[in-house]
Amino acid sequence: MPRVSRLKLPPLDVDQKTIGQRLAKIRKQKGHTQKILAEKMGLIQALVSAYELGKIRLNAEMVIRFAKALEVSADEILGLKNNGRGKENPSLRLIRRINRIGSLPSARQKTVLKAIDFMLDSAERQD
Repeated sequence: MPRVSRLKLPPLDVDQKTIGQRLAKIRKQKGHTQKILAEKMGLIQALVSAYELGKIRLNAEMVIRFAKALEVSADEILGLKNNGRGKENPSLRLIRRINRIGSLPSARQKTVLKAIDFMLDSAERQD
């Protein structure tokens, strides 16, 4: 069992969330489920869940593997880099819809985007 340090170190200026909470937040922002992320990493969903819940401690190699799979820096996972704090992030439902639009052929994307623009303009005029 590791010993508790008696050093009086200055506090770190890092995100107060746990690594697991940051992992879950980043995963959701990217529009991935635990299952999708697990498949991308060659793991099973239960392991991703255990890491996010803090049941398993991340070692340096796993931080790197998660960072690569999520296409973010290890600093973001560790809470050292501002990951859009203070900004409202799009919902998972919105991200999934955007991904669906992105998978359409170019001509259909333009049609869908024109329809969305029309509806947004209508909604703004009603306010």
